[in-house]
Amino acid sequence: MTLELLHEPKMADLTSLGIGGTARALAKVRDEAGLDELAFFHEKEAAGLIAIGEGSNMLAADGKLNIAFVHMALAKKNEPEISGLTVRVSADTRLPGLLAFLIRNGLSGMEGLAGIPGSVGGSIAMNAGSYGTDMAASVTRVRLWTPSKGLFWKNADEMNFGYRHFSPETGEFTFIWEAEFLLNRSFEAVVKSKVQEVFSKKKSSQPVLEKTAGCVFKNPEGYSAGKLLDDAGFKGKTLGGMAFSEMHANFLVNKGQGTGAEALELLDMATEAVNNKFGITLETEVIVLQ
Repeated sequence: MTLELLHEPKMADLTSLGIGGTARALAKVRDEAGLDELAFFHEKEAAGLIAIGEGSNMLAADGKLNIAFVHMALAKKNEPEISGLTVRVSADTRLPGLLAFLIRNGLSGMEGLAGIPGSVGGSIAMNAGSYGTDMAASVTRVRLWTPSKGLFWKNADEMNFGYRHFSPETGEFTFIWEAEFLLNRSFEAVVKSKVQEVFSKKKSSQPVLEKTAGCVFKNPEGYSAGKLLDDAGFKGKTLGGMAFSEMHANFLVNKGQGTGAEALELLDMATEAVNNKFGITLETEVIVLQ
């Protein structure tokens, strides 16, 4: 089976927050041949069609969502390939797995991304980043799929990267298939030490071991969203099964039985409080699906 179709998948199973209702459908692409079938799926489900990786930056509402998802789930996992200082990676590779590969091969440049749980494709799609770096700092080109062009490579400078923003500039539904990164030569012990240092910092200040969707709000220019939320009294703020983390106010945490309604209400409360107190309108970094 090159394209597996699931009807009404649970959003709790597709996202790291583990909340939300059901989607229309989920198409799992198992190999390149499945992309031919994906073209037919796209034609049928074009309205509300979204690519999804690990779902680590998504917040889904309750109930039935009029959204269909495409997910890369290769039947045969591909090991990253090295050519000089360039590493070619399948989009369904998890970012922690890529970092482990870079450690083993003594390649430096992406250590600041340690602790980000998403897939390579999803991390590119949101230009994930932390500690002064992001995906755009290392990516050189991306292999994309669109219904009209099929698979093709596009250089990074032909696309639009910004703060937690990526646009492939194709003008149509686009699915990330592979990516290439340019790294720096180093030593295994040095890269490992940097990755461990970054992860330790995050573990001490962020709820990396809990059910979250990463940072909820983008940092307004010149401000820290976490500090604004903290000063507005939202660190540890709880509503039902959802809460803003006691470790870092910009992380929404599912305490076990959280719902989409509780999460969205908390976001609205926080946005209003910060606006009233500081005159700043927070913009969500997490993708809200409703």
